[in-house]
Amino acid sequence: MPPIDNLDARLIALFSERPQVGVLGASRVLGVARGTVQARLDRLIERGVISSLGPSVSPAALGYPVMAFCTLEIQQRKGRDKVVEHLAEIPEVLEVHTITGSGDLFARFVAKDNSDLQRVIDQVVGDGLVVRASTTIALAELVEHRTLPLVRKSGGISD
Repeated sequence: MPPIDNLDARLIALFSERPQVGVLGASRVLGVARGTVQARLDRLIERGVISSLGPSVSPAALGYPVMAFCTLEIQQRKGRDKVVEHLAEIPEVLEVHTITGSGDLFARFVAKDNSDLQRVIDQVVGDGLVVRASTTIALAELVEHRTLPLVRKSGGISD
């Protein structure tokens, strides 16, 4: 059984394109019962397919237009949990992933300007568990974070 079916894909696409549609509105647009829409949403959330129904926030619109990606090398003997806890306390750290290759963690940061980015980097390496940080500043976002094309493909929806 595929992770999502056609109705799931159409439901996710509808909420992605029109987040204010609501359950009743979605049931009307999709031509299914309101209870079906709610049950599908609940199941998609429970299975982790939908991670949030919250708004998508633009850091740039909040005053943080500088985005950077950083590969972090950590003291592996002390484990990554303490580093991750430290990074989670820094509001400008938007996400952190473990990676393969020369680094241990890959993070996305935002800042108000380049000087502020230096402050964020200093905070990141300030706990003493990060051995090295290699940062790359993003100049422009050419393809924004998206999942809708993948949802459509998984649910058998063609454009």
